[in-house]
Formats: sequence, structure tokens, C-alpha cells
Amino acid sequence: MLKKLSSIPFNGTPEQEAKLQAIIDANKHDKSRLMTVMQQAQDVYGYLPIEVQNKIAEGMNVPLEKVYGVSTFYAQFSLSPKGNYHIAVCLGTACYVKGSGQIYDKLQEVLGIAGDECTADRKYSLTASRCIGACGLAPVLTVNEDVYGRLTVDDVKGIIAKYN
Repeated sequence: MLKKLSSIPFNGTPEQEAKLQAIIDANKHDKSRLMTVMQQAQDVYGYLPIEVQNKIAEGMNVPLEKVYGVSTFYAQFSLSPKGNYHIAVCLGTACYVKGSGQIYDKLQEVLGIAGDECTADRKYSLTASRCIGACGLAPVLTVNEDVYGRLTVDDVKGIIAKYN
């Protein structure tokens, strides 16, 4: 699945920038620490917007292409912010054959966002996930720590309504 950059404007704070700079300064002597810097930067911002990737690349003296390549290769990195309510739909085999693809499509329609995006108000974000180990409840989605199983497309609006 191809990751895309967020369409939500970046709005980092001076405090976040200071933390990022401290992380870079503590690690810039060793390019092998790039992934550690990226992980810590994501802890600071909640995701890795291109502006943060640029600062990491400049501070670590590595090409932006390398930072971007790492951020798009590893699933642990997100290029979009997460909403207050992060919805993950399992698209693993058991869930998919029982209709999770249609549920994912309906969530995109109801929320007005594509997968791996966040609503402009940062209330909801949506991602596809692989098997979460609840195959007996297929199809399954999670909203933060809440798990919903044995779903149909008709359940989507009711689930979203619980978080309004």
C-alpha cells in the first residue's frame, strides 16, 4: 500500500521544533541512527510530515530521498496525522472475504477522506490494517482501543455516531 503525504497543513510548535533539534543534535554524528531519530521525531509530532523529514535530512546530513524512503518503507511511520479517533479496518484474508473492503469504502465515503488520511478537524483518521488476530469476529475494525466485529456496511454510521 502506497503512503501519501498529508493534505492537512503542518502546524508544528516551537516546543516541538526544539525537541526535534535536540534529538538531531544528539544523533547527527552517526548516520546509522537515522531510524532512531525518525522514531523519536514521530513521537514528538505524532507523524512525519515532509517538513520534519526535511529537518531530519538537513540535520543528519543525509538526502531527503533517504529519509522519505525509510518513512514510506516501514509501516511504523505515518506521513499523516492521526485523528482523535483512529479507525483501522482489518483487510486480512478472513475479514476481506467477509466484506471488510466494502466497510472500508463506506468509511471513506462517510468520513469524506481516503485511506491513510485524517479529517480536516483531526477528529477521525482511517487506515487499512492487516490481520489483528480476531478472525472469528470477521470483519473487524477498531476505533482506538475499541474493537467492533461481525460487521456489515450498515453498521458504519452507527459506529461513527458513537464518537460524535
